[in-house]
Formats: sequence, structure tokens, C-alpha cells
Amino acid sequence: MSTAMEKVVARIEKAMRSNDPDLAISICKEQLKTNSNAVVLWDLLANAHFLKKDYVEAAQSFEKVVELAPQSPKSHQNLGMFYQSIGKFNEALQCFQRAVNCDANYALAYNSAGNVLLKVGQVDTALQYFAKALQLDPQLADAYSNMGKAFFIKGHLQAAAQGYAKAYSIAPTMKSALTNQYYTMAMMCDWSGFEAFSRAADTLGVEGEVVSPFPLLKLEDVPERQLLRSQRLVMVNFGRGTQWQLPRPAKRPAKLRIGYFSADFQDHATLSLMMGLLRHHDHDKFEIHAFSYGLIKESQSLDQAKGYFESFSDVERASDDAIVALAREKKIDIAVDLKGHTKLGRIGIFARRAAPLQINYLGNPGTIGAHFIDYMVVDKVTVPETHKQYLSEKPIYLPHCYQPNDDQRLIPETNTTRADFGLPDDGFVFCSFNNTYKISPREFDIWMRLLKQVEGSVLWLFKGNDYAAQNLRNEAQKRGVDPDRLVFAEKLSPAEHLARHKHGDLLLDTFNVNAHTTASDALWAGLPLVTLPGEQFAARVAASILHAANLPELIAKDEAEYEAIALDLARNPEKIAALKQKVKDQSKTCPLFDSEGYTRDLEAGYEAAYDRYLKGLAPDDIEV
Repeated sequence: MSTAMEKVVARIEKAMRSNDPDLAISICKEQLKTNSNAVVLWDLLANAHFLKKDYVEAAQSFEKVVELAPQSPKSHQNLGMFYQSIGKFNEALQCFQRAVNCDANYALAYNSAGNVLLKVGQVDTALQYFAKALQLDPQLADAYSNMGKAFFIKGHLQAAAQGYAKAYSIAPTMKSALTNQYYTMAMMCDWSGFEAFSRAADTLGVEGEVVSPFPLLKLEDVPERQLLRSQRLVMVNFGRGTQWQLPRPAKRPAKLRIGYFSADFQDHATLSLMMGLLRHHDHDKFEIHAFSYGLIKESQSLDQAKGYFESFSDVERASDDAIVALAREKKIDIAVDLKGHTKLGRIGIFARRAAPLQINYLGNPGTIGAHFIDYMVVDKVTVPETHKQYLSEKPIYLPHCYQPNDDQRLIPETNTTRADFGLPDDGFVFCSFNNTYKISPREFDIWMRLLKQVEGSVLWLFKGNDYAAQNLRNEAQKRGVDPDRLVFAEKLSPAEHLARHKHGDLLLDTFNVNAHTTASDALWAGLPLVTLPGEQFAARVAASILHAANLPELIAKDEAEYEAIALDLARNPEKIAALKQKVKDQSKTCPLFDSEGYTRDLEAGYEAAYDRYLKGLAPDDIEV
């Protein structure tokens, strides 16, 4: 490369570092007038268009690079990475294969192909590709990180943590590997690095490499940093998104078309919670459409839910662009993202604008941090007035809890005994059925003090995995508690799980990430819970649920009161008996389990949001 060209490239790269893709594009095009076959210019032009989210122009420029340098594995690799980023996985795999055809020892192509295979659920094959990449390049940190993801999916958590740790040791700037290592260790209740991770929390995703905000919810309860992490991640991956370009209708349609987008239309907490909502949607006013991009295609819950949709589209293999095209073909008025930053979320669909209005709802416990998501469904407990600043979206405030519930869920009558679950016949049974990653030393210290103070009591925990069970037993022993006083609940069907609640006495909530579905499940089954609300959305959900269940006395002000409430109930059989009866009585009348009333409230929120759009008004706070 000539000195003159080096100076040009430096100017273009500086413009891109300054987030000025238009200047970079202008320089590239001017230079290409006199040097039309300069591969480096076409490559920079492609990346500038990609930075601008102009994917049509980016594709043409990446393809031009391949045309000019067909024997370069890098040219095919870059085109493949582009296709992968926009969800064209088959095209991406073909490009990676062509890169290998150019150079059989090109490790990056094997790693990238493995990543695509991972995204489409071919985990074992993906692992083979990562292993090949590392055979060719043992210092390829990204391959170790991807291998960690594959092992995590397979439930091999120790191997996953080791993969992430190795990636971070090779590339200390790879904060995503450190974040995933922490989350994996949290899933195992391995707290050996808890203090070190906590010290790093204030910079993870806030500076340097962007990371997903979801794994860090448990690490710290700091909503302003969760907002910043979300905003940075979205900006890097999707920019400000596409604006809605189609003309605003002259009048409101006879029926508002609502599109629900999720990977969880299966036997999953999201669909379980939504069943009452779907059943009660007013089909005289609304058309309800589902867009499913999950891997699981059949389940009992899905069979039931399909009867409530005007259309159900399986779009798992479709690109984001194709899904958006389908949504526009169906003339969706309001697109509802049920996933956000959680596992298998596809925010890219919404970055491309599936509908004139887009709403963050239910699945993502906090803000998405995107300019292209207009509203978030909340309530005044999860997001009080003082906390609106932590949302990028405008709030749609529901009058009670933001969380829907199904008031027709059946709890089967069973003849099981406590002994069937390894529980004592007479002792007080504290419970925590939360996922294991939510447990930290902060809660566990209190739980162990409770066991010490209540003779014959046990702690009944959800057994997320064998590693967590053993680590929690070890932690109990460190605190002077017999590990056998921890009893682990195996995974059961949703109905069987609800039925076994009758053997518990009090559910103890986790702090930074509360019980969400777990909390409403407990109350529906007659099991009370005590919670301590924090600052971020995920730390305030159980308090919202208890308010809507007319049980505010179970919301503690601080850790001391949390412990005191639990201890008082455990030591006074008449109090816990009366509380259990109150929980059962309230379930028949409280707002939390009024599915029809909840549906009318949410529909009113949808209508208010659409009416603002129809009037040409920007999104703003809505109170139902």
C-alpha cells in the first residue's frame, strides 16, 4: 500500500471511529473514482455502510470485495460475517466454506461457521468447528468463548466456565467472556470469584467491549448502569434503527393488529403467564398474531395458545428482514417484543421496524435501551416516577401489576406427602424455587441464620443443576448448617410443580433478581413469600406482585425486616396458617389474578399508544 493510500485509509478509519459513516463513505467514493479496483477502499466502504445500517449498500460493497479478491479467504469471511449479522445463516455458511476452500488452515472461518451452527441449534457440530479452529490457532480467544457458549447450552457448566476463562486470559479486553464466565459460575452457585466480579461490575459493558445486560442483573442492582449497558449494546449492533417510513393512516383501523414476537411459544413461563391474556383479548377490537422464532415447535401450551391467534407464523429460520416483511404484509400496527436482551432475543427485527409502534413487554426485566422501542409496559411499583429515567422507552403504566396471569390454571389434586419430596413431616419448610443464578451470598447468609434459629426447619431449593446443589451444600456447611437441611426439588411439569407447593410454608425471595413467574406461581398455589425490593426493575417485581395480591405486609424495608418477617412466621404456627388462608382467599378476588380485567387494562394501553401515533404525537407516558 502506497504512502498516499495509507493516509487515505487513516482518514476513513478516523471518520468511522468518530461514528461518522457519511464522511467515511464520501472519502471512499471520491477515491474510488480514480482507483476503482482498490480492495481496501471497497472493504472500508462496506464497513462504513454497515456502520450506517445501510445493509443493501453494505452487501454490494462486500460482494465487490469478493469479486476483486476471489482467492482471499478474508474477503469471503467478511461477506459471511455480514450475512450472519443480518440473519442470513445459509449464505453465511456458504461464504465460510469458500474461505476454507481458499485456505484450508483459515481458523477464523471454522470459528465463524461454528457460531452460525450454534445459532441454529446444531450444538455438537458447532463444537467440532470450534475445536478445529483452535487446532489451527490455539490463541483464538473467540473460539474459546464460543466453545463456552456451546458447553453452556449443553449444561456442561464447568467446561463452559473454563472456556470463558481461557478466552479472557488470552484477550483481557474481551469483557463478554468475563461476563459469561461470571454468569456461568452464578448458575453453579460457585461464589469463589464473587468479590472479584463485583469489583469489575462498574466497568463491564459500561466501557470497552459491549456486553449483554441480562447476565449482570444478578451481579449488581444499579439501574443506571443497566440502562447504559443496554444502550451501548444496541447502538453497536443496531444503531438508532430504521424509522417507520409508511404513511400514517387517515383513520384508525377497525381492529388493531397486535404482533407478539417470541422464542418462547412453548411450555415456558412467558406463555404460561400470557394464556389468560390471550384467552381474553377482545377479538372485536384486536387481531392477535404470533411470530415464533423458537426452536421448540410442539407443546401442550402452544396447542392451546394457537387457538387464540388469528395467525401463527413459524419464522425460526427466517432472516430479520424476512420477518419484518411478513409483519408488514400482515399490517401489524403494534409489534410486541417478548424477549429483549434475554436468551434467543432478536432485537434486529425491531431495529428494522416491524410496525409503526413497538413495545417492550414481559420477557425482558428492564429497558431494552433502543431508540426504536417506543414503550415499555410497567407499573408504579416496578418503575416508580423516580425510576423512569432508567428506561429508554416511555412507560405504559398499568393500574396494578405489569405481569399477566392465568386465572384458569388448574392445580391437580395429589396424594403426595412431604416425605415424597424428602421433606420433614413437621418441620417448617422455607422455600426458594428461583433459578440458581439468582442466589448470592447476601440472601444465603440470611437463609442459613433462619435455619439456625428455627429448629427442625429445612430449606427447599430448586435444583437447577448438580453443580449448584453441591456448592450450596458446601456453603451451608461453611456457615455451620448441616447440608442435609437443604432439600433439592427436581424439575417437574408445571402442573406437578404447582401441586407440590402445598408442602412448603414460606418462599424466600432473592434480591437483585426477584422471583417473577415463581412468585405468582407460589401465590396461586397458596404459598406466601417475603421479598425485599431493590432499585432495578428485576429487583422490584415480587413487590409489585405482592401489592397486586393485596399482601403488602410481606414486602420488607431492609434485610433486617426481611429476616424478621420470615422468622416471626416460622416461629408462630397460627400466623403462618392465617397468612396461607389469606393468600388463598385473595387469589379469588385480587387484581393479580383477574385475567380479564388485566387484559382490558393492557388493551387500553395499546389503544392509547396507537391513538397518539395516529394524531402524529411522539410517544409519551401513558397511565391506564
